[in-house]
Amino acid sequence: MENKRRLVLVPCPLQGHLSPMLDLATTLHSKGFFITIAHTQFNSPNPSNHPDFVFLPISDGLTENDLLSGDFLDFIATINTNCEGPLKECLVPMVDQVACIIYDTMMYLGETVANHLKLPSIILRTSGATALAAYGAMPALQEAGYLPLQDSMLQELVPQFYPLRFKDLPLGISKSLESILQLLSIVCIIRTSSAIIWNTMDYLEHPALEKLRQDHQIPIFSIGPLFKFASTTSSSLLEQDSNCIPWLNNQAPNSVLYISLGSLVSVNEREIAEMAWGLANSGQPFLWVVRPGSVLGSQWIELLPEGFEEVIGERGLIVKWAPQREVLAHGAVGGFWSHCGWNSTMESFCEGVPMICSPNKGDQKVNARFISCVWKVGLELVNGLERREIETVIRKLMLDKESGEIRQRAADLKEKVELCVKKGGSSYNSLNDLAEYILSL
Repeated sequence: MENKRRLVLVPCPLQGHLSPMLDLATTLHSKGFFITIAHTQFNSPNPSNHPDFVFLPISDGLTENDLLSGDFLDFIATINTNCEGPLKECLVPMVDQVACIIYDTMMYLGETVANHLKLPSIILRTSGATALAAYGAMPALQEAGYLPLQDSMLQELVPQFYPLRFKDLPLGISKSLESILQLLSIVCIIRTSSAIIWNTMDYLEHPALEKLRQDHQIPIFSIGPLFKFASTTSSSLLEQDSNCIPWLNNQAPNSVLYISLGSLVSVNEREIAEMAWGLANSGQPFLWVVRPGSVLGSQWIELLPEGFEEVIGERGLIVKWAPQREVLAHGAVGGFWSHCGWNSTMESFCEGVPMICSPNKGDQKVNARFISCVWKVGLELVNGLERREIETVIRKLMLDKESGEIRQRAADLKEKVELCVKKGGSSYNSLNDLAEYILSL
């Protein structure tokens, strides 16, 4: 009987948030639930990729410029303000069928609407637990006088948060510390939600998850990596260029460095030149994702330095977007230069691919520090984008003696991930617990 087995999922319309929500939807559908995706018209998912779901578009009044030109927190606030009323109107006729609303942390209107309709709500956290703990520590750091940060403190360790340095704190997503603390009040406080779903593994983040369980006193279900439980259907908002796969087929095992800085990061003309010459001078084959418009002042790759393409010849391939999970699973790929967004980080772990860390903002900096210093499956570019360091770090990751040790740790981590999602593993068990919990609401 469909009654009370329908779940309404409310994703945030950004690639790093949308993909895990759709993976969760696919996973819960396989457990016998009926799925409705209540989504914004901005960055709308493709319903044809998920024929078993009901898609419910919500009026949002957003444009691409709202994301690119404004403050991120303003963007999130606008979504929540604009979509609350339309979501209520859409759900009223079907409220008797709905077991609960599952909403992305950033889409806190989901909780407001659930309360209005007298429905339970569950939060999906799409970032790592350690990063959220770092966010949560900032009010105390401000009270202790550590924030706002001084340049002289950047390399110092954060008290009681080893191995994070102050420069690794998830700042830089907004124009002011006050705005970041305002975000904390949105994403760190549970309010009335019944439970939290986390796209992570107990093995990977046990200390942070245990602390969060103690702090929140509500069920926490760590069922990552979510895409390991879901089908391979694409949820990419950008068109993927699969022509890179035949190119990879012609490369030697573990020889190719894959570069992708995610769906939002942009670089300027100097930075793209430093990346280009660092790659060229490393002598290593590479597959480089350069999103159209991600190089400031150009449509695509017009600002690549003169002579670069002649130097690299057939050794490198540049694409606009790639099927990342397929690329990382390819035997030719031996390293991943990443912005260290949580999805990319988990995808790299799942395939045992060591990383070069080039974080841009927010939780990426926390992830990068743990990748390089705790999980020890990657190396960080400590001086930003500078060609000599890029060349050195690429060679260190792909060729030097140390690369073998990093590669072995990455392979070991891949095995741990596989154990987590297999029958009897922590994520597998947590998924079953979640399904039972929803049915009990």
